[in-house]
Amino acid sequence: MKAKILLVDDRPENLYSLEAILEPMGQELVFARSGEAAVEAASTHEFAVILLDVVMPGMDGFETATQIKRHGSPDVPILFLSAAGPEPELVFRGYAAGAVDYISKPFDPWVLRAKVTVFVDLYLKDRAMSGVAALLPEIEDAAAGLAGMPAALTAGMLTPDALKDGLARLDEAITALRSRLSSAALTGISDISGC
Repeated sequence: MKAKILLVDDRPENLYSLEAILEPMGQELVFARSGEAAVEAASTHEFAVILLDVVMPGMDGFETATQIKRHGSPDVPILFLSAAGPEPELVFRGYAAGAVDYISKPFDPWVLRAKVTVFVDLYLKDRAMSGVAALLPEIEDAAAGLAGMPAALTAGMLTPDALKDGLARLDEAITALRSRLSSAALTGISDISGC
């Protein structure tokens, strides 16, 4: 699974620079050249993180962030990128608009990529855990069905075929859970044994 990263800047050369820095991450980069385009993209797609220029014609970065948070993506992390420098008033406005960071240009490409990587990793792990959570009721149902089977089998009220079917359902649910955990590369959790 690839995460989507929204890059917002009115200057094409800045977008090209961001693309060069972030492309090695192997994620899906989406470009917007205005605040309006960014709000539209954020209302139709789910992004792991948004890199947002502060100074843009029309809707500036602060208003763009406010609109994104208000219209469909309240939890998306936003990193402001600003050539205006780390003026305390601007930094405050950035955080007030919902930013998780405010980075002054020029910035270190390695630091920017490291910061974006943190949010992408969190996003991907959150999606993986959501998939795992969706499987838990299925596993609980299969396990609950099996819980009463030994007594029923001993009492002659359960056929071996019904027990075999219940075990097969539980095995399928566990296999699906292992697959999701493995694909998420969640070390320490993906090794489910003794089931």
